[in-house]
Amino acid sequence: MEILNEFIKNIDWEIIIVTSFKIFLILLIAWAAMLVIQKILQRFEARLIYNSRKEGEPPSESAKRVETIIRLVRQGTHLALWATVVLVVLKQLGFEVGPVLASAGILGLAVGFGAQNLVRDVISGFFIILENQVRVGDVAIINGTGGLVERINFRTIVLRDLGGIVHIFPNGTINTLSNLTNEWSAYVFDIGVAYKENTDAVIEVMRQVGRDLLDDKIIGPLMLEEPEIFGVDKFDNSAVVIKGRIRTKPISQWQVGREYLRRIKLAFDANDIEIPFPHQTLYFGEASKPIELKILEKLQSASAER
Repeated sequence: MEILNEFIKNIDWEIIIVTSFKIFLILLIAWAAMLVIQKILQRFEARLIYNSRKEGEPPSESAKRVETIIRLVRQGTHLALWATVVLVVLKQLGFEVGPVLASAGILGLAVGFGAQNLVRDVISGFFIILENQVRVGDVAIINGTGGLVERINFRTIVLRDLGGIVHIFPNGTINTLSNLTNEWSAYVFDIGVAYKENTDAVIEVMRQVGRDLLDDKIIGPLMLEEPEIFGVDKFDNSAVVIKGRIRTKPISQWQVGREYLRRIKLAFDANDIEIPFPHQTLYFGEASKPIELKILEKLQSASAER
């Protein structure tokens, strides 16, 4: 009992009260900082969602992307805030935080060397999502491989190509990313006609097909405007090539393009516009005469019999 009384007498209550008050203030400031950070993140989230919807991104996809960004930022800010609070509290309690910081630095360095690829992938994924470079549902070409974007994670992007094969790309290894369906898409076509055709008349037929396609109840809503006919693009071996483009809603360019080409073929047939194709005549000597010579010989023999 005497030992306990002696211990209590030796306690400097003034220091304890002052230190407790300082720790209380530190925790109060940290709590207020968390509220401020939460308000800032809520406004930031609302702003990102507004911008995404303004750009025409589906609400479900914009909410998913923004939620991922906000969650990562929230975790990072909370971790940094409470790590700082712990160090300040330890300092107030009389602990030396220098060795703790040194140990944390050495540990972080070791982890950084061991997981540098993982860190690179996560950082790259964060900027891909933040900058809205590609979204779930887009058609993209990544490192030369094209497909539909099925998932976007902080570490990987998952593509499924036309054959159903799933391709997984770590974000840090993506060197080239081409988004084919960002905001709007386009179907570029090259149509060849015979040299004997009047190109002005052919272009007018193509424009009329485009106007009729825009008035279609099914295909028309997928188009943003009438097809652009750029004109004669080049003189090929057996055809005059006319180039054009159809601007469509995202990921609709192939459906619109196929229907346009189908109607072009019907319109060319109706207007007697020739679409050239390569011709070859095979001749194997006297044992196999050309088909034209065989027909001529039959006609001559029939005339002689008469």
